[in-house]
Amino acid sequence: MDTTDTSPLKRFVVAKKKISDVFETLLDYVKEGSAFVEDTCRNEDLTQIADEDQLVLIQAYTGKLQVIKEVLARRHMKVAFFGRTSNGKSTVINAMLRDRVLPSGIGHTTNCFLSVEGTDEDKAYLKTEGSEEEKSVKTVNQLAHALHMDESLDAGCLVKVFWPKTKCALLRDDLVLMDSPGTDVTSELDSWIDKFCLDADVFVLVANSESTLMNTEKHFFHKVNERLSKPNIFILNNRWDASASEPEYMEDVRKQHMDRCVSFLVEELKVVDQEQAPNRIFFVSAKEVLNSRMQRAQGMPETGGALAEGFQERLKEFQNFERTFEECISQSAVKTKFEQHTIRAKQITETVKDIMDSINIASAEKRVLSMEEREYQMDRLDFVRNQLNLLTEDIKKRIKTVTEGVEEKVSNAMAEEICRLSVLIDEFHSDFHPSPHVLKLYKAELLKHIEEGMGKNLAFRCSSEISTSVQASQKDMIDCVQPLLPSAVQSQLHTLIPSRRFDLSYDLNCGTLCSDFQENIEFQFSLGWTALVNRFLGPANAKRALMLVNHNLQVPRPLPTTPSAPAGSIPQDAMVTQEELMVTMATGLASLTSRTSMSVLIVGGVVWRSVGWRLIALSMSLYGLLYLYEKLTWTTKAKERAFKRQFVDYATEKLQMIVSFTSANCSHQVQQEMATTFARLCQQVDLTQRELEGEISRLTTKIQQLESVQSRSKILRHKATYLELELENFTTQYLQPQQ
Repeated sequence: MDTTDTSPLKRFVVAKKKISDVFETLLDYVKEGSAFVEDTCRNEDLTQIADEDQLVLIQAYTGKLQVIKEVLARRHMKVAFFGRTSNGKSTVINAMLRDRVLPSGIGHTTNCFLSVEGTDEDKAYLKTEGSEEEKSVKTVNQLAHALHMDESLDAGCLVKVFWPKTKCALLRDDLVLMDSPGTDVTSELDSWIDKFCLDADVFVLVANSESTLMNTEKHFFHKVNERLSKPNIFILNNRWDASASEPEYMEDVRKQHMDRCVSFLVEELKVVDQEQAPNRIFFVSAKEVLNSRMQRAQGMPETGGALAEGFQERLKEFQNFERTFEECISQSAVKTKFEQHTIRAKQITETVKDIMDSINIASAEKRVLSMEEREYQMDRLDFVRNQLNLLTEDIKKRIKTVTEGVEEKVSNAMAEEICRLSVLIDEFHSDFHPSPHVLKLYKAELLKHIEEGMGKNLAFRCSSEISTSVQASQKDMIDCVQPLLPSAVQSQLHTLIPSRRFDLSYDLNCGTLCSDFQENIEFQFSLGWTALVNRFLGPANAKRALMLVNHNLQVPRPLPTTPSAPAGSIPQDAMVTQEELMVTMATGLASLTSRTSMSVLIVGGVVWRSVGWRLIALSMSLYGLLYLYEKLTWTTKAKERAFKRQFVDYATEKLQMIVSFTSANCSHQVQQEMATTFARLCQQVDLTQRELEGEISRLTTKIQQLESVQSRSKILRHKATYLELELENFTTQYLQPQQ
């Protein structure tokens, strides 16, 4: 029987490739999932999305799947042949392989376990247990010789025979045939089962039809049945060609063997039911089948040679065994080799899918929370910006109002201090002397006294109230800005912007302001010409009048003549000046005498008539006495009083010039103080804005990362669903019972 692509054995090969491909995909999927979970766990911004337990679990799956994948690559269908010595186990294997692969016949009893499997190489070789050395064997006799010559081989050893697949079609389909020593040569059946039988898919009991089933054979399979759940057992009654010599007893003997074998399978082992048992029992002649097939391989007729009667029936029986065996081992191997792995793959896929679902749900929840948090932070940033703009306008107006009030207050206070400047100067006491050196020191100390005195008075009048107003305004600014700051900054705001007393600086700079003051402490008679002119005309007009008089008393000088100004003419400006002066003098005299002119004339006329020259003499005496009195009383104290009086008049005029400047300077100080406080508050608000912008940026990045995690987890979940579908299809196609 040729092994074609329609052979049941191909089912195992196809199923093996299919499940191997699924596991390859599953391994890649788990590796991808493991890398994804590890990236998620290690990302500090993605906490509580994936945990270490999930990572450890999925990483463990990577190693397990790698082992399963390697195991699947080594998986093959295995059929184990057992029976008593010389029952023809090796001959049955050779008949199935259609060639003399294993030594058989007289003198070639198998003394150890022999497995035969295909190799892609063109040469046959064997490997003994515990060695990877490939021992070449070209012929069966050479193999038999090698086995018998190796004294280290015992009944519990395994020798693997690798036979070229090109020489045997049956070995192309991942099938391993294992020959064994006779079950009657050892008592170590348990070790045999543990070592060679646990991975077998089919057991073939090769019995001798010339005798009945022996207890040693039954005992072995009882032990196998204890270790394996309902093993697939076939019973070959070999050497059935011997029945041809006694055809009249053939059916009776066949029925007797059949009943015993059925009873053994159904009642003793309980591996099949009564209906299925006959399909597991066959009557064959392996030697005849082997010879026939080798004849055909050599191009000779199958029936050539000495063949007993009924060969065709026995050949069909053997072929029926092979077909049933192939169907059984294919279905059994697929189920036993792949079912548990498929179930394990489904469990792994389901677990990984659950992990991806968990990550997807967690990332979705985190994403929603992050988006809400970002929305809140963006709203807060807009609120802070809008409130800061409104607050800035309000603070500007408040600073303007406060500074205008400060300017007005300082201006009024300074005007009052200028009015009482004479009192401040009278309070000054120091050594006074008209000498230039002492007078210079006196001026410096007086200026210092005025600077300090006016500064203290202005501070007393203004500083406390202004400082209170500034502090109140600063507190209002802090109270307005505080809600715009984070709670941590709010609690530390008093340390970041400490409250301090604000003191105005009244820098009058009297030394520079009065540096050009020139005192006049020379003696001047109160009824002298200069004093009278000053009294009648005022200081400015008196000075001009005196200059004009001095000019008229000087010797006239010839003036240069020009065509437009003839010699002896008076300049037009001089004429105008003299005319204005005379008018002023006349006006002053008229003003002085307008009220008493008539009285003076009347009294003067009467007095002149009564006293005459005596009055003149008396007047002159009184005038002289008055001059002498004033001259004698013109002491240093009088000079100091005159100095202070002159300085009061001069300083008053100068200080009035800087009232607006000083008040503006004070208002500027207040403006700077309040603006500085607000600027520092704005810096804290700017820090808050930058923190909010940084938090928004961080949340945006986190949301993008969470979206990426969501997307990747969905993709991996879809891959898990696809793998589940592939595993389900494999289960349906290969693992479920065929209809």
